[in-house]
Amino acid sequence: MLDGDVVVIGGGYAGVRLAKRLDTTARVTLVDRKEVFFHRIASLRAGVRPDWSHSPFIPYDRLLRNGRVAVGKAVRIDTAERQVILGTGERLRYDVLVIATGADYPEPARFTGTTTDEAVKSFVAHQQQIATAEHILVVGGGPSGVELSAEIRLARPDARITLAHSGTELLHSTGSARAGRKARAWLESHGVEVWLDAFMSPGNDFGTYRDAGGNIIGADLSFWATGTTPNTLWLRLAGHGDWLNSSGHVKVDEALRIRGWLEVFAVGDVNDATDLKITPAALAQADLAAHNIRAYLNSTGKHRKQPRFYRPVHRTPLIVPFGPADGVTVLPVMGGETAVLGGRTTTLAKARTLMTPYMRRQLGYTAA
Repeated sequence: MLDGDVVVIGGGYAGVRLAKRLDTTARVTLVDRKEVFFHRIASLRAGVRPDWSHSPFIPYDRLLRNGRVAVGKAVRIDTAERQVILGTGERLRYDVLVIATGADYPEPARFTGTTTDEAVKSFVAHQQQIATAEHILVVGGGPSGVELSAEIRLARPDARITLAHSGTELLHSTGSARAGRKARAWLESHGVEVWLDAFMSPGNDFGTYRDAGGNIIGADLSFWATGTTPNTLWLRLAGHGDWLNSSGHVKVDEALRIRGWLEVFAVGDVNDATDLKITPAALAQADLAAHNIRAYLNSTGKHRKQPRFYRPVHRTPLIVPFGPADGVTVLPVMGGETAVLGGRTTTLAKARTLMTPYMRRQLGYTAA
């Protein structure tokens, strides 16, 4: 017997994981504006290589055995009646609500439109632009900027490619200077120009960019891998701006509940539980929230079970591919140190398949 109605808004990594975890114990409805799951980890390669154009898209139809997926956009939450109102007019009653709308990423790591066809067309447009550009500028030296620069270089060995980063070393968020040096060495050995201490902004003339020192660079194509924005504008428009902090993230307590609400949770990139906005953190939050939701639904009053608390992880393994056959993996080890592993480990762990077979299995499909 299924206990309680759970509505999960957002079908990204955290939302999918949570919905699947609760499918056998509650009546789950997963709401997403897209008709398919978007495997964002594969999106940078999809924006560069035509043979990967369709790889990031996995249908939702095999995810839930008991619950269902509602394609639509949540536009309002009636907390008094415990209902989510969709743009279609449909009303979804809930005993527990989960906000898992994630974050918006810069191109090409973005699902453009609402259908697979629209998103594929966006990837194809990027591929065509990359195939003909003479000079391509990538702004941002974090994992996404490094990975995208490598993918573009392998696809366009004849083009001029510049990676501009505002920091003093690449991959600085890993806390490993060695990982940054390894990334820089790979890029420069493959002819990518790496600019450090280069905070870029658009120049006065179309197709020009300038750094903080006034240096001008011309490029006929640019990508900005400079961070993400939480998908919470809809909450502000729906009258729940008090749920958000100054950066637009949902404020949650240690149990991943929206502060002041026992039955409303927020998981993944959308919340303020950790500054580390990576997939492993989102999955860990989904698992903990699933446990707490089950505890909430199955206990009442003075017998209510105490929730588990989320402890943010500040150091976690990070894998940065340099194309399908190389990369760098940073592993935290005892004593606050990090181990930096190279191409073989990175290729096996992520670079060759970008974890696409794993995610296909998570959604009930074969790995192929």
